[in-house]
Amino acid sequence: MPSLVKAPHSMSLDGFIDSPRLHDWLRAGDTPSRVNPVFTMAADSARFFDDGVSGTGAVIAGRRTYDLSEAWGGQGPMPGLPLFVVTHHVPGSVPSGEPPYTFVTTGIEGAVEQARSAAAGKDVVLMGASMVQQCLRAGLLDELIVSVVPVVLGQGVRLLDHLGPAAVDLDLTRVVDAPGVTHLTYRIIK
Repeated sequence: MPSLVKAPHSMSLDGFIDSPRLHDWLRAGDTPSRVNPVFTMAADSARFFDDGVSGTGAVIAGRRTYDLSEAWGGQGPMPGLPLFVVTHHVPGSVPSGEPPYTFVTTGIEGAVEQARSAAAGKDVVLMGASMVQQCLRAGLLDELIVSVVPVVLGQGVRLLDHLGPAAVDLDLTRVVDAPGVTHLTYRIIK
């Protein structure tokens, strides 16, 4: 079975994804993650998080996310996993890391193709609203995973903006209700 392209994001009730407050659930409990013990969550969130991360083989991020994160100091957003950065221009200076970052200038289709190959049968995870929007428009997204935090932010970057007039049909496949967050997994109907 080919790897799936997934988009896991924490989101406010009004659709924004760019506030640190949206990630409080990662440190709001006493159950450490099996895959990243720096996070201690509620038990249900820890199981949900670990299931997702352990099935990931590669990550795609946009250039804005890369720049805002200060290149993750060379460690990548998920240390040890290949990172593909979609950009128009490769940065002049790139921190060394293992595995090294791959900059893709051919668009989201090329990034997905390369990431799927590198993922070796595991899933590909998207980071950033633009990558999710581009994959949805191109018909490349398989799952949308939204961890809804009960807060209204009123401003910021919306996960599902700029999609155009075409409807995207979803099938809810999993709901995990945990303290301070509700994790929703949707399969994209193609």
